[in-house]
Amino acid sequence: MAKKNEKNDLNESRALKNFIRTRGAEYLKDPNISSIGIGYKIKDGKRTDEIAIQFTVDQKIRPEVLATLKTTLIPESFTIDGKKISTDVIQRKFAAEYKIVTEMQISERKKRMDPIMPGISVANVKVTAGTIGCIVYDNESRIPYILSNWHVFQGPEGSIGDEIVQPGPFDDNRIEINKLGKLVRSHLGHAGDCAIATIEGREFVSNVMDLEVKVDEIGEAELGDKVIKSGRTTGVTHGVVTRIDTIAKIDYGGSIGEQEIGCFEIGIDQDKIPENGEVSMDGDSGSMWIFKNDDGKPSNILAGLHFAGESSTSPTEYAIACYPKSVFEKLQISLTKSLTKERESMMAGFSQNFLSFQVNLPDLTDSNKQQMFVSNQSGIINYTHFSLALNKIRRFPFWVGWNVDGGNIKKISRKGTRFIYDPNIPIEFQVGDELYAGNKLDRGHIARRADLLWGNLQEANKANKDSFFFTNITPQMENFNQSQKGGLWGKLEDAVFEDTDVDDLKVSIFGGPVFRDDDRQFRQIKIPRAFWKVIVFVENQKLKAKGFLLTQDLDELKVFDLDPFKIYQVALGEIESRCGIIFPDELKAADSVGKQIISQKILLDKRKPIETFADIDWS
Repeated sequence: MAKKNEKNDLNESRALKNFIRTRGAEYLKDPNISSIGIGYKIKDGKRTDEIAIQFTVDQKIRPEVLATLKTTLIPESFTIDGKKISTDVIQRKFAAEYKIVTEMQISERKKRMDPIMPGISVANVKVTAGTIGCIVYDNESRIPYILSNWHVFQGPEGSIGDEIVQPGPFDDNRIEINKLGKLVRSHLGHAGDCAIATIEGREFVSNVMDLEVKVDEIGEAELGDKVIKSGRTTGVTHGVVTRIDTIAKIDYGGSIGEQEIGCFEIGIDQDKIPENGEVSMDGDSGSMWIFKNDDGKPSNILAGLHFAGESSTSPTEYAIACYPKSVFEKLQISLTKSLTKERESMMAGFSQNFLSFQVNLPDLTDSNKQQMFVSNQSGIINYTHFSLALNKIRRFPFWVGWNVDGGNIKKISRKGTRFIYDPNIPIEFQVGDELYAGNKLDRGHIARRADLLWGNLQEANKANKDSFFFTNITPQMENFNQSQKGGLWGKLEDAVFEDTDVDDLKVSIFGGPVFRDDDRQFRQIKIPRAFWKVIVFVENQKLKAKGFLLTQDLDELKVFDLDPFKIYQVALGEIESRCGIIFPDELKAADSVGKQIISQKILLDKRKPIETFADIDWS
């Protein structure tokens, strides 16, 4: 995806996101400013490596004539969190792409199709033509819908319940035979330009026309990411993400007028320049921008929903797209109806019979059960080699349980693997990159990635990918696993193999955050200040369970001035009382050290923290 140096720049640029959100709207009131966002500064027509606050304007004009256009001079820089950030001013204007011009040749994309598929013509009966983005599913009913733009499915003259036709009326005006469904939900605003409609009387396929891929995951665009789309007018085109966290001002006409839309910007991929020089054109609205893999082929990860391109008066070629996370939250939709057969067959989850003794999953207290996300009878969410119970209020797992086959570990690169939302779980119950951008909070795995990479190569690759779902991720301070204690927390699993004679080199582990009502809030999300882990193994045919607790100092969250991390060996009963988790009786019986701790009644803050592996009692 993005090059390494570009990703480093991204970490800095995300710190500016709050500036765009809080102050961007005031600058868009200027009639000459068409958008504000974060991008690389342009000098002498070439992109530099300097991150800047980028403004686009309808016209670049001399300072002495600014007043004649009722516009003001854009500052040369802003001071944000004590750092001077340059501005950049580019002449560019955007327009929603649904003003169709006459074309001589009729492509397959503009004909009536059954089954329908992403990438073909569609529209409200009162609109001209746009593009089917993808097939999506209602979060509750799991009914399939088609996703496109508000201005494709509704427009200034439309309303909920309107007829949707395929192809759009501009491509074929035989409304009666082209009826496809009805407009169900729509939104136009900062969350995006988006809408969904039913599918009635026709079949559908999810593979994108001419790309032969099906998107089933959501990603978040970063500067320099390469993307590809398949649209009604320009077909397949290739782009590069040039600005992120942008607010664009678009004139939708009629009673709607100008609206501010949250988005990111795409320029032409110079390695894949389209024949006509257009990355998008009128009628492409509603198509999907999809991330490209390192080999240049389209992935299965949705980058954004295309909704506008540069206007005819702009000197350069650009497109803009809505962030899928915002769109899917607003419309209450997901990309998958149910688990795929491949994922069902591989996602056996935590194996309770992995060791020679049966190890059952933890239970929750009644109060915790009320906060648990439940999509099936048990509420347990299964992945490849691990399972978890999700707290839908805190949006992090109560616990994660995973199996480690120490004698069958594979080495798999994490290069190009993205942190992504689980498409089978509503996004509002997951915490994504909005928490981690531009600060020293790491996206920390609960089930350690390296622990899951075992089995055959296909299994290990699937486990690697599953480990990056945000449901397995919690906010952990920078150096959480590589702390001043030599990275003890991140290496507890390695320590048990080094210091004990583990039967069959197999270990089962449970872990998770400690939730407290007084946890510090950051970006409207409460950050756990402690984490726990229980390591279960068999030694000399005897079941053993060892509990650990790690605390991270979050008292100075805003400046991240940390005290050293502290790790303690604790009783499983202590973890239960702190977390509202109920471990199986056989595990508590196997916790010999925990029994000693409880009998001696030594408070946590009076105990000696673990400094080295030698301090751990594995007996």
